[in-house]
Amino acid sequence: MPRLMATDDTQKIAIPGPGNFQFSAIKIETLGATEYTLVTQVLDISGSVSGFKKQLRDCVVSLVKACQKHPRAENLLFRLLLFNDVIQEVHGFKNLMDINPDKDYEELKPQGMTALFDATYDAVGATVEFAKRLVAQDFDVNALVCITTDGMNNRGTMTPTEIKKKIQGALAKEEIESLLTILVALHDPGNNWEAEVRDSLNRFFVDAELSQFVDIGDATPENLAKLANFVSESVSSQSNALGTGAPSATLTF
Repeated sequence: MPRLMATDDTQKIAIPGPGNFQFSAIKIETLGATEYTLVTQVLDISGSVSGFKKQLRDCVVSLVKACQKHPRAENLLFRLLLFNDVIQEVHGFKNLMDINPDKDYEELKPQGMTALFDATYDAVGATVEFAKRLVAQDFDVNALVCITTDGMNNRGTMTPTEIKKKIQGALAKEEIESLLTILVALHDPGNNWEAEVRDSLNRFFVDAELSQFVDIGDATPENLAKLANFVSESVSSQSNALGTGAPSATLTF
């Protein structure tokens, strides 16, 4: 999936803090609702996912289509982030209903290593910064970030502690109403280091103090279709919780 070019309706924004991260987002003055749930899908496209790259793309397409059927679809802003050695923003936060997933999301081209911590920091940092700007203009905002990977971090500079600080700081300063972060582990049946990978991901989940760790098992078409439905339902639950002052209850995969 290529990086989509910015348009006159989008803006580039730097993420405060360590590193040189930035994101794109729809211009706030063009928004028509008074409350939004910010949704970010972070997808691993390192070389190890080559065997199920089509299923991963299908999962994202199914997720977007399912979310577009939600009663509150007009209140969702969606961002898609890919990562291997580097982070690739397919598109920044944009109105969910403006996305045509069949045409906008091209074939994945997996290669390289796994900058998991950098990608997660980028996703959380962009969410927090954009939410802060929305809240400053009297929008009600909550968010969901889903990070999907089959491997452990082996590239990049960020740490789980930096991610935790970003989440805790935003909530403490009330820069966002609530932030649900879901780490999804995929299994590669051919990976001899599967147990080590899962232990590493579980440590990341604990150290970064993410909201939920979901192990979906082998990356089969059936499990990835189930994942799309799970994330869609989580998005719907989080959106429905907007205005309550608390995150939605975590769902069971």
